[in-house]
Amino acid sequence: MAVEVLLPKIGLTMQEGTIDEWLVPAGAAVAEGDALLRLATDKVDVDVEAEAGGLFHPVVPAGVTVPTGALIGWLLAEGEQPPDPAGTPMPAGSGAGAGAAPPALNGTDAGAATAVTSVNGTDTGVAPAVPSANGTAGRLLSSPNARRVATAADVDLTAVRGTGPGGRIVSEDVEEFLAALPGDLGTPVPPGGTSSSPLVRKLAKERGIDLSEVNGTGPGGRIRRSDLDAVTPAPPHRGAAPRPGDVVPLTGMRGTIARRMHASLQEMAQLTHGYEVRMDAVVSLRDRLKEEWADSDLPVPSLNDFLLKAAALALREHPLLNATVREDGIHLLDDIHLGFAVALPGGLMVPVIEDAVELPLPEMTRRSRELAQAAREGRISPARLEGATFTVTSLGGYGVDFFTPVINPGNVAILGVGRLRDGVEWADDRPLRTRVLTLSLTFDHRAVDGAPAAEYLRTLGDLLSRPLRLLV
Repeated sequence: MAVEVLLPKIGLTMQEGTIDEWLVPAGAAVAEGDALLRLATDKVDVDVEAEAGGLFHPVVPAGVTVPTGALIGWLLAEGEQPPDPAGTPMPAGSGAGAGAAPPALNGTDAGAATAVTSVNGTDTGVAPAVPSANGTAGRLLSSPNARRVATAADVDLTAVRGTGPGGRIVSEDVEEFLAALPGDLGTPVPPGGTSSSPLVRKLAKERGIDLSEVNGTGPGGRIRRSDLDAVTPAPPHRGAAPRPGDVVPLTGMRGTIARRMHASLQEMAQLTHGYEVRMDAVVSLRDRLKEEWADSDLPVPSLNDFLLKAAALALREHPLLNATVREDGIHLLDDIHLGFAVALPGGLMVPVIEDAVELPLPEMTRRSRELAQAAREGRISPARLEGATFTVTSLGGYGVDFFTPVINPGNVAILGVGRLRDGVEWADDRPLRTRVLTLSLTFDHRAVDGAPAAEYLRTLGDLLSRPLRLLV
């Protein structure tokens, strides 16, 4: 019996995901638990495992963004054909095999889809997401270079959507079509070569890796992206620097940030207090810990770790800041789960330290470092990005003193941390050098008034002035 492969919902806030890479080719046999696809969500990239066994039949190509719960493929028994658009399995020999157009998505007329192409003599099992409407009176409009590329790759141009004038197919359209194909069908594998996807071959070229020397752990020895990482760890992810004239799509992480920040400012009455705190005692204590813990396995807290701990302890005394607004009122929360922003190319993530107020400072330091590193390397689990009741974000490393952070929806406040800088205090008629930074507390005036917000900041300043209390 055919088993649906649906786009999973990973995390409470996930609404859509992008199929970054199919990890198995069309028609391959997979077992329950085998990695089936690489999924790019608004927060993380994860490998999705098959929930059943069977012969894999993709419905959409790699690179497509679909909503959670959407049909993206089938797992079929030997000799079984994919179900027709109405959901009834097609009988064997009915002509609806791997070469038939898959069920329509988003209301597209399945009958209008062109037949699935074959590449290098192999049926891809993937129909174009949008039916081709090129040409006039049956004549297909395509450039000579596009026809040359298609001929070299044995691509049926009727399956390619043209983006040139009047729907004309250009060479880039053929190349994008090849890159979107599942498995290793998009680019020919030389005789004696190694099975891998176009994305893996591209990454291998960028990292200078000889694929013939890589042990593949995928089905049939297929090389996956994780196999490349085992040879040469992936460099920290860096999106291409935007250039004048570029259009940055509001999808994935960028799209989620745009939607959530816009909703936050639309739904809340936000304002920000700026508050200067003395950091002399924290800086002095940290210097002592560097010496005393040098021969131990205890991690030396950063200034941000001290601030995270102080923020959590202050919330215990000011529960109005650790709350959420619902239709029936302001709910003060029992648990203190502290989110902290981690900047990434093209966006940010907010890992969550659960029960932060209960953690000794060394343990909080360990967790913050582990979570931040996992976020930067793209291996943090979605569960670690959910459930924050209060957030801390820092721009001190960029030389910023005061700013206006935007509250994460579901919270009523967010704390911004500025740079550590020199200040001056007068003792009688003598100026004294001090170490200070500015805290920027944005709060939702629906839930918190200005005076309680200021009291929270004053408590923070008091905790930072006597930081030994933060160690336990």
